[in-house]
Amino acid sequence: MDELTNELERLTKNLLAHLYDATYEELEVFVEQRQKLVDAIGEEVEKCQMTSAQKEILRRILEHDPAIMARMNAHRLEAKDWLQKRNQAKIQRNAYETAYTPDSFLMDRKK
Repeated sequence: MDELTNELERLTKNLLAHLYDATYEELEVFVEQRQKLVDAIGEEVEKCQMTSAQKEILRRILEHDPAIMARMNAHRLEAKDWLQKRNQAKIQRNAYETAYTPDSFLMDRKK
């Protein structure tokens, strides 16, 4: 289990080294790898008890979660803003597009 906790700590430190430059793809890969390690640690915990050193490593890792979550939230808000601007532009563009058939005829009745 020491290998798993050390790998999780290494993975977290690598992300933190460039957290504010990390793309959403890098964050996605990090979350997937982290989940695999957490699942493996969970399986190991069922087999044997964690030592105090391992618990300390996990505590240090969890201290960085708010910063990671903040960066992920920043990407989410950026994507939300982009989608809103895109939808607004689409609405404005549709207002100026012609809603009639160019080959149609308009017939008036004589009164």
